[in-house]
Amino acid sequence: MLKIYNSLARAKQSFVPLIPGKASIYVCGMTVYDYCHLGHARVMVVFDMAVRWLQTSGFDVTYVRNITDIDDKIIKRAQENNESIEVLTNRFIRAMDEDAAALAVAPPSHEPRATRYVENMVVMIRTLVDKGIAYAASNGDVYYAVHKFPGYGKLSGKSLDDLRAGERVIIDPHKNDPLDFVLWKAAKPGEPQWDSPWGGGRPGWHIECSAMSEHYLGEHFDIHGGGQDLQFPHHENEIAQSEGAHDHPFVNYWMHNGFVRVDDEKMSKSLGNFFTVREVLARYQPEVVRFFILRAHYRSPLNYSDQHLEDARHALDRLYIALKGNEVPAAATINWNEPHAQRFMEAMNDDFNTPDAVAVLFELANETNRTKSQQDTALLKALGGLLGLLQRDPQQHLQNKAVVGDSTFTPEYIEQMIQQRLAARTTRNFTEADRIRKELSDADILLEDDAQGTTWRRK
Repeated sequence: MLKIYNSLARAKQSFVPLIPGKASIYVCGMTVYDYCHLGHARVMVVFDMAVRWLQTSGFDVTYVRNITDIDDKIIKRAQENNESIEVLTNRFIRAMDEDAAALAVAPPSHEPRATRYVENMVVMIRTLVDKGIAYAASNGDVYYAVHKFPGYGKLSGKSLDDLRAGERVIIDPHKNDPLDFVLWKAAKPGEPQWDSPWGGGRPGWHIECSAMSEHYLGEHFDIHGGGQDLQFPHHENEIAQSEGAHDHPFVNYWMHNGFVRVDDEKMSKSLGNFFTVREVLARYQPEVVRFFILRAHYRSPLNYSDQHLEDARHALDRLYIALKGNEVPAAATINWNEPHAQRFMEAMNDDFNTPDAVAVLFELANETNRTKSQQDTALLKALGGLLGLLQRDPQQHLQNKAVVGDSTFTPEYIEQMIQQRLAARTTRNFTEADRIRKELSDADILLEDDAQGTTWRRK
């Protein structure tokens, strides 16, 4: 049985869905005012992996990942660019979709944009105001009164007393309590606005996810996910809003993936160690980046460095080398009684333990290299496919690596050199044949001779 580490319970728990055979999952997506960075890539890949395994385990999965297409940063960036918010957000949504597709991240079942669900948010805010849990302030904003919700802090482990004593809170004269958070923002001149009982304005960030998750998954659903940085205050506030409005549990299992670090420092723009997905994909194949993300457990910190990406590249090559030269069915059936498959399943059922699952792939690759068995090769490819890996033609993967600068060592040139080497060997001009091999080797091109002829791959 699948066990998931539940951030709310602070323990691994057996996954028992609300509806047998079905699984509902909501993940906080991107705020679309810039290109996706590695932290976003980790969220997309991690929860794509989790959804794949839920589906493999027989669940009918409804997966919702939202898009925040209105907030202060978006408004500011659109003004700086002298363009409309819609043009800005549509551009970066297209870029996000391209990055996700490159990383083999399947589209979610639903991808709601916040601006299309403002009416739902107004309804939930009105419910909270009517129940006395929220209040309209004199400045036109609407705030959630955190002290009115007894369970506030249960996800993050923070108490209101601790927050008041230890957090740096900006004093706002319109709030009844400095910790109260905004549900509705009164419109400022020149900003987009929607109608509401409290005047023109727009929703606060936290209410978006409460309203959109309810629209697609109901008032109570199975799994809510996102980055560790969202645990407080965003997810804490979602619980307060949804449970305050409906008086029953909101989510059964909370999943949070760890931070991305760069050379052991937290990735941030202020430190100048900030990488977009596009910058990384310009240097490494997308599957290498996906593999790099999945080699670490989703709850652990992920430390980005050139060396770690190079290690991932070489490791992925080893798996593809094991697949090379042995044609297998495109969609082989997995025998879950096979020992490697069993260990893979045990790893994935242990809170999506991808490091142990990847270790099984390497065990199987070693076995495949020894036996040259088509059955082992098919199983390696099929198990890799459950993680979104190893589905390319091995020769294509091993040859299709970025050629730096204006290098002449294109695939066409390499094939030409191989033919010249073959001609030299045919005429027993081994000095010339060795010279060609060395020239290619110096350019990190490795030739491999076998009974079928000569193939090549980049080192």
